[in-house]
Amino acid sequence: MTDPQVAMMMLSIFIFLVLLGFPIAFTLIAMGVGFGYYAYFEEGNLFLNKIFYLLNQNTYSVMENDVLVAIPLFLFMGYIVERANIVNRLFFSLQLATRHLPGSMAVAALATCAIFATASGIIGAVVTLMGLLAFPAMVKANYDRGFAAGVICAGGTLGILIPPSIMLIVYAAIAELSPLRLYAAAIFPGFILAGFYMIYVIGYAFFKPSIAPKPIEEEIPPTKVIILQLVTSFVPLALLIFTVLGSILLGLATPAEAAAIGASGGLFLAYCYKSLTFEGLKQSVFLTAKTTAMVCWLFVGSWTFASVFSYLGGHTVIENWILGFNLEPWQFLVLVQIIIFLLGWPLEWTEILIIFVPIFLPMLDTFGVNPYFFAMLIALNLQTSFLTPPMAMAAYYLKGVVGDEIELVDIFKNIAPYLFIVIFTMVLMYNFPQIALFLPDYFFGVGK
Repeated sequence: MTDPQVAMMMLSIFIFLVLLGFPIAFTLIAMGVGFGYYAYFEEGNLFLNKIFYLLNQNTYSVMENDVLVAIPLFLFMGYIVERANIVNRLFFSLQLATRHLPGSMAVAALATCAIFATASGIIGAVVTLMGLLAFPAMVKANYDRGFAAGVICAGGTLGILIPPSIMLIVYAAIAELSPLRLYAAAIFPGFILAGFYMIYVIGYAFFKPSIAPKPIEEEIPPTKVIILQLVTSFVPLALLIFTVLGSILLGLATPAEAAAIGASGGLFLAYCYKSLTFEGLKQSVFLTAKTTAMVCWLFVGSWTFASVFSYLGGHTVIENWILGFNLEPWQFLVLVQIIIFLLGWPLEWTEILIIFVPIFLPMLDTFGVNPYFFAMLIALNLQTSFLTPPMAMAAYYLKGVVGDEIELVDIFKNIAPYLFIVIFTMVLMYNFPQIALFLPDYFFGVGK
């Protein structure tokens, strides 16, 4: 068996083990070390194999990577904001402010998801919290359960795209791109996608009012109360978000420094809302450490796996296979996006981003594709990995908190329209690349 054949067998076994439910990070490490021992084996050196040195160096590289410092700080900011009851206030005040729109509670839920995404970037936290908060409220207001579930799942996934997205930091480290430019590139696509979600919800509720009944006027408080609630819930969080993203886009702070500002601001907001407790702080620190460890071990495993896979000739096999079709740039982009979309059915975004995306990155220069534009197509496409069964994690997060209130099949069914909206947004961005490239070019210069 040749080395390239061994590499493809290595990739096939990895996918099979992940589908069986083995932990991704440690599966990557085990596969990397196992096949790396074969790849770097030298006669007479049974225990002095280079794979162990490679694993050690990859671990050290992750620990000293400045870009990854932002991950635990942004995570901590998100967990603190989640426990400060700010999102609860925001949802109910937005619900009252949008009461004249069809499907007002669904619109408020999407707006809250979009805003919370900019303060968190944690998909599981957004979907879970909104499932506990918005889903019961919509059911109580006689909203269709499937409609409410689809709104929460779709809105919750915006955290993977809208800065400060953890996924974008991971992508920046993998592709060796500027996280500042990636954040700038993601702002318009993220909020355009959220806007399309809202347009769909309003239109659906307008033509089928039975799925989203209008609120009873007697239950609506005076206008002054609504304005006060909106100001006290929206303005502090908006200031925190503006400070974090503004300092990044204006070049006043690196993502890590901005994340530190955000974490401090989250603590201050929690204190002002009188929700800063020792138990909440302890839980936030614990969850931050747990998620950060997962991400960092994913990097160690993926870099080890990718190094061995490339050394055996796996990347070359796939690259030659794609280049052999003599594709036009647009055909290359369509092919890659179809592959990423199909991978989203059985796999999560972490496996797709860390294992498969690096295979396509070296081909961007060949086809003349802007790496930041490509990154935004991937980021939009990865929304679908949370929404496509059988690994639609957004649906499982929601099912986990609502229990028997709705069947998983009904959640999958009502997620489907949002998949088409994501694809439409990708087509729109392909035809108008400045949607992604305008802000990074404006803030940081063209082509830098």
